[in-house]
Amino acid sequence: MVITRVTRFVAGAAIVACMVLVGVGSNTPSGAPFARSLPADAVKDVVPNRVMTWNLCNPCETSNADRAAEIATYAPQVIGLQEACARDVESIRDYLEVLHGLVYNVEYGSVLRNWGRCGGMPWSPGAYGQAILSAAPMRDHVSVEYPDGGSEDRGYMAVTTMVDGRPVRVFNTHLAERRQEAVRAEQTDVLAAEIARYDRAIVLGDFNAVPDAPELAPIAALAMDTDPQCRPSLAGTCEPTTDWHSKFDYVFLRGITPLRHSVRPSQYSDHHVLHTDVDLP
Repeated sequence: MVITRVTRFVAGAAIVACMVLVGVGSNTPSGAPFARSLPADAVKDVVPNRVMTWNLCNPCETSNADRAAEIATYAPQVIGLQEACARDVESIRDYLEVLHGLVYNVEYGSVLRNWGRCGGMPWSPGAYGQAILSAAPMRDHVSVEYPDGGSEDRGYMAVTTMVDGRPVRVFNTHLAERRQEAVRAEQTDVLAAEIARYDRAIVLGDFNAVPDAPELAPIAALAMDTDPQCRPSLAGTCEPTTDWHSKFDYVFLRGITPLRHSVRPSQYSDHHVLHTDVDLP
């Protein structure tokens, strides 16, 4: 394990050095800067009680170095990514370690092998779906494809990892596209049945539904939205998480207390970065 980590780090450093010499980064459009510098108020190390969800936007002409810098700005303990190509996630993970000193483990919840989205050879296309990055080791990983994905295969993944110094079950999902409410309702029934097995869970993802959509009711019955303006007991306006001014992205908590909630638009995706700090009993 240590040898593998060292080998990967050395290899990544060599790759980055070569990229600097030629002036490009992995998946970086021609003429784009190699890597975005972090803002002055960026977090310097992993925040052990912070979780984040982000739809990467795919296909999009976006540098993985810039995606890594966006994540490094907030440095969560756990990140749930959607619309993720396995190759891109591995590149983002390497940039996080080599450029920002943030070391993450990774698990995948791929539901497609799609050459058009993720590249590769036509006979060996890249894996596409969800991914979870965690600063702590992960165990009991599952990847489940929904019986009906709608217009595109969809699914959820789950792992057990450490957040705020406690073991917790973390789910990451991407539900069926807009205007497929009936399909999403079937998907949330599947997901809710699994969430209900745990007294303590964090549910991340792009649900493709606004907060008062009926299909979200099974999830809302089990877990609390971390956005204080989106809870049923409060009358407020939910903060949008997309460029089209809708809230589609969520962090739901079961048996866990939310502390701080933040939504930040990103120039690298049509979905905003959503993260929250939590307190585990």
